[in-house]
Amino acid sequence: MEYYPREIENKIEKWMQRKEVVLLRGPRQSGKTTLFLHLKEKLGGTYVSLENEDTLKVFEENPEMFVERFGAKNLFIDEVQYSKKAGKNIKYIYDFFPDVRMFVTGSGSFDIKVLVSKYLVGRSASFELLPLNFGEFLMWKDKSLAKIHTQYKNAILEFIRGGRANIEAVFEREFRAMLEEYLMFGGFPEIVKEKDEGMKTEILKNLYRTYLERDVFYFLNIRHLEKFRGLLRYLALSTGNIFEFSSVMSELGMDYKTIDNYLNILVNSYVIKIVSPFHRNRVTEIRRSKKVYFVDSGLRNAVLGNFSPLEGRTDKGQILENFVLREFEGFEIKYWRTTTKAEVDFVLLEGKRLIPVEVKSLRNIKRSFLGFLNMYKPERALVLTGDRLEHRRIGKTNVLFAPHWMV
Repeated sequence: MEYYPREIENKIEKWMQRKEVVLLRGPRQSGKTTLFLHLKEKLGGTYVSLENEDTLKVFEENPEMFVERFGAKNLFIDEVQYSKKAGKNIKYIYDFFPDVRMFVTGSGSFDIKVLVSKYLVGRSASFELLPLNFGEFLMWKDKSLAKIHTQYKNAILEFIRGGRANIEAVFEREFRAMLEEYLMFGGFPEIVKEKDEGMKTEILKNLYRTYLERDVFYFLNIRHLEKFRGLLRYLALSTGNIFEFSSVMSELGMDYKTIDNYLNILVNSYVIKIVSPFHRNRVTEIRRSKKVYFVDSGLRNAVLGNFSPLEGRTDKGQILENFVLREFEGFEIKYWRTTTKAEVDFVLLEGKRLIPVEVKSLRNIKRSFLGFLNMYKPERALVLTGDRLEHRRIGKTNVLFAPHWMV
């Protein structure tokens, strides 16, 4: 089996020899099954899918016979969203078959309806497999560029944590071209491997349609697909803006409870990510309103039906901001805004350290960003731009200006 590397494998590897059930979550077609088949080849064991009706029936009605038939030192169980008894029966196998180590996954919606996690408290290690980040994308497309990008990323992380980013921008044209492709079509594995742009577009549209018809309509029983689709389009158009329930209720004719329910579904099925505001008990800072971003930019473009080049797009800033959020997913991330609408795109939180991050398509920085530096006096700040690479001292803050593609 042809296998392309994923960063999460290094994290799972630490748990491969332990008894805990490995739970792998993520959106549809993010590569979960492929990863499990790779781990099965690596570790040995048995792979089964509960999409098979006969296998599902035995799993639900007779877990002992299921283990008798498929049990191995390593048992990989896929598509668990098809079983309403998945959590209960996996717990049963864990408790009564100590020699069987289980790896479990399903579509992005499986733990909304099936509720596997609540049965496995203290018995599982949970991981998320998202579409490829930019570093993984480069690894799949051009390994030599990926190695250079890793140096850039590590240098920026070193700067954030107190060091100095001693880097020089090289191969800028190649990196910009790669970033353009990544921002337009995203990081779903099948799309990344596809070379034809027209086919990339068709696959993404089909992925979006499949998500609505199977995860939302079939598994989650959401019958008002048009309203759900309308909310999704609204979120795509307003990516990175303050989400106001009252505006959505008025524009889409939906009540608060329905909107809140749909947002939870979109978060738990790995379509969107919600970012909360940063505040330090200052009365001028907003505390409740949130921003919404997409887990994958290609899926966002599919929702909008817009795969136009980045240059000339009115949502270029939103796309770049969405990209930066994804690349810093290991951090606790907030945004900052005051009641007078002064705003900083992101604030990375690491212990007591605050790192404001501004995402720009041009070179200039906003007065809001300078206001945050003056108010909080962070040691470090990051401004991501189109092509600027330099260190500056602004007040008491060391500011690194770097191109978007370096993160």
